[in-house]
Amino acid sequence: MNNFGARELDVVVIGAGQAGLSAAYHLRRAGSEPDRDFVVLDHAPRPGGAWQFRWPSLTYGKVHGMHSLPGMELTDADDSRPSSEVIGAYFAAYERRFGLRVHRPVEVGAVREGEGGRLLVETSEGAYAPRALINATGTWDRPFWPRYPGQESFRGRQLHTADYPGPAEFAGLRVFVVGGGASGTQHLMEIAEVAAATYWVTRRPPVFHEGPFGQEQGRAAVAMVEERVRRGLPPQSVVSVTGLPLNDTVRRAREQGVLDRLPMFERITEDGVAWADGRTAEADVILWATGFRPAVDHLAPLRLREPGGGIRVEDTRAVRDPRVHLVGYGPSASTIGANRAGRAAVRSVGRLLDRVPA
Repeated sequence: MNNFGARELDVVVIGAGQAGLSAAYHLRRAGSEPDRDFVVLDHAPRPGGAWQFRWPSLTYGKVHGMHSLPGMELTDADDSRPSSEVIGAYFAAYERRFGLRVHRPVEVGAVREGEGGRLLVETSEGAYAPRALINATGTWDRPFWPRYPGQESFRGRQLHTADYPGPAEFAGLRVFVVGGGASGTQHLMEIAEVAAATYWVTRRPPVFHEGPFGQEQGRAAVAMVEERVRRGLPPQSVVSVTGLPLNDTVRRAREQGVLDRLPMFERITEDGVAWADGRTAEADVILWATGFRPAVDHLAPLRLREPGGGIRVEDTRAVRDPRVHLVGYGPSASTIGANRAGRAAVRSVGRLLDRVPA
């Protein structure tokens, strides 16, 4: 304990999703012991990261590109089961197998400067004073809600992807889905089967890509996101620069008119929406499939943000404070990217701890 009453250890990992569990695995491989040398804190009620909150109709067979955690493959998964159940059970088994001893549910209120070159991590179970921090908090807790004139006057229902319950609740309703990403198109295709009418609205025309998405395209997409992070700009998701895959299901939806995109409306009315050219449409529901932002507000006391609004990161290390590593942030926000970032962060933390006295 130090003068803050904080427990001293080498590393605190915040978040037990893909990136956080990968980091914890590599810390163990490097010889660190959970609850002695490092601790993993997770605010969720159970294992599974953000996956545990996904809607029931998102079955494992619909998940794109789920990559196994290091050291333990995800095998024999039932494609018909909800992804929240499949991946939740897999993460739970992973934590048990490697003895990661995740502390949950634990809320992290703030990370600030501590004593003797250590950080101070303030949490609902007390304070920690680590020599380094691996932040793996993802984006699920920060859904992005755009603001439009008249939004508060809408008499129907508004909800975000983070609250999406599946298609059944929209039976017989007129539904606007806002957003041109993968979640928006998935919601739309499901809801269209039961709704009275659906409308797809996006700020920019969607881009569909034909054929397989290979390693070269993947590297190019990651490089675009990485460049923004290097410049200290808010990261875009990797998916946002890859476009939408044109598979058989999407082709069928386009042929049926489900994916006929409309330009963004100008304002929201009591009963629907209105465009700048005078057109209007009635709606019962507006579903905002408008993405998420990095959940990093607890790092605000460290003043890591650049003038551009993002945290400048090199590899996984925050440029403004080399004790802080961000994994699952920007270019590492895919499942395979999170694995690699966890390993890279642990290597970098190891070099830092070798240089800094305990």
